[in-house]
Amino acid sequence: MSAFIVGLTGGIGSGKTAASDWFKSQGISIVDADLVSRVVVEPGQPALAAIAAHFGNELLQADGSLDRAALRVKVFGNPEERRWLEQLLHPLIAQEILRQLAQAASPYAILVSPLLFETGQKAFVRRTLLIDVPESLQLARTAARDGVPESQVQAIMAAQLPRQEKLARADDVVSNSGSLAELHAQLLPLHTRYLALAAA
Repeated sequence: MSAFIVGLTGGIGSGKTAASDWFKSQGISIVDADLVSRVVVEPGQPALAAIAAHFGNELLQADGSLDRAALRVKVFGNPEERRWLEQLLHPLIAQEILRQLAQAASPYAILVSPLLFETGQKAFVRRTLLIDVPESLQLARTAARDGVPESQVQAIMAAQLPRQEKLARADDVVSNSGSLAELHAQLLPLHTRYLALAAA
């Protein structure tokens, strides 16, 4: 296992994937909390059965998989239901993240998590990197990418830690308001630094 783990975070539409793709191209192992959260609700997993029992079978698609969009609609406007879902999923997600991090073979590994600070996953990492963009850009990018109304994006953003608080908590911050090349240019010195920290 890579002893040095960097937590990469950022609000929805900030460009976490663009950043993690670059690190991956440098040979760094990536564990993505969003992908892990899909694994724990796959058909046959106990969590999916619990969700169907709690919310009803209309949350299952014809093939038996979870209708994530329908689930989002159910929980985002309802704090109580969201808490129920988080209490079910967060421990399972944490377990799977740790399992995948333990298999990472690169000098350091990256845990990509939109809710790094919110879920306690920060405890798994030695250093945090925030991909930062203005909120207006988050809204525009996400609405365009996902084809959803801005109000839905705003609801998701409201459930995440405010931008200023993330900026205050992060060890390293990269601005992703410009081009992909500008993003990569900021990531390169960080990659060099993380290699040095991992070696130390």
